[in-house]
Amino acid sequence: MTWLGEDDTRAFAEGLARRPALADAFIELHGELGAGKTTLVRHLLRALGVPGRIKSPTYAVVEPHEVPGLAIWHFDFYRFADPREWEDAGFRDLFAAPGLKIAEWPERAAAFLPRADLVVRIEVQADDSRRVTLLAQTDTGRALLP
Repeated sequence: MTWLGEDDTRAFAEGLARRPALADAFIELHGELGAGKTTLVRHLLRALGVPGRIKSPTYAVVEPHEVPGLAIWHFDFYRFADPREWEDAGFRDLFAAPGLKIAEWPERAAAFLPRADLVVRIEVQADDSRRVTLLAQTDTGRALLP
């Protein structure tokens, strides 16, 4: 699909937020710096009802959020470098728990991550639009497709 601007990103996020399967899904976001990964997450969290400021977890690696009936963990593995951090931070337990897990830069922690339900690839085009490819890898992922 093609996103011509932020309104398309928001519309996709709002549609995703309405899917019941999202409540216990793991979504990987791939794309270069500035592709729109964090923008997508912000729109998704807003659509799910997360109030207040939504920070990027670039330095903290993970930002937890909670709305009634849903735990959400937003990971950004851009600065992830030490495998010991995986265990020390309790990431194994977070991924084993119910809830929505969203990971930016998952390739930096690939050896530790479970298989994603849905992989979202965002590519910036010459005209500044975004080419978006969705890959469902599980039944949950297929239930998230538009």
